[in-house]
Amino acid sequence: MPITPRETNDLSAQTSRLVAWSDELRRTHQQLRDAVRATREAAGSDDSTREASRELLLLLCHGFCVALNAHHTGEDRSLFPAIERAHPELADTLRALEQDHSMIAHLLGELEAAVTRSASRAELHGHLEGVSAIMENHFRYEERRLLTVLNGLELNADVEDVLGPL
Repeated sequence: MPITPRETNDLSAQTSRLVAWSDELRRTHQQLRDAVRATREAAGSDDSTREASRELLLLLCHGFCVALNAHHTGEDRSLFPAIERAHPELADTLRALEQDHSMIAHLLGELEAAVTRSASRAELHGHLEGVSAIMENHFRYEERRLLTVLNGLELNADVEDVLGPL
């Protein structure tokens, strides 16, 4: 029985949705990279009023920290269990990524505490560089290990629930 044009469109939409999980993960990672870069720039800015600089830094840091934590929470709650059901051989990889999430959450807590107490720019840069380095290493490993799997993952869920709102 031949496929009708409507069925072809439906099939294309399904196929593009399957491939979209890898695209969505890459897009989310890039948005988080951009957010940490903006936060680092705010921490290094020489604004004429320290209070204005502090408020901007608080806003950017809070937004970045919330976004990164939401991303990792969504992966732990929705994405990783779906991957493990489809690919049980990746269980060790997923546990390592979850451990990274825990470590990054701890580092984000330290960063937020430093921003809240108006730590020196040098201390803030140290926290931001540490978070950025660990985050980038984590993203690269995650993409290297999971993008191919995500290309074929069947997961009927809202992108924001799975990868966090951005």
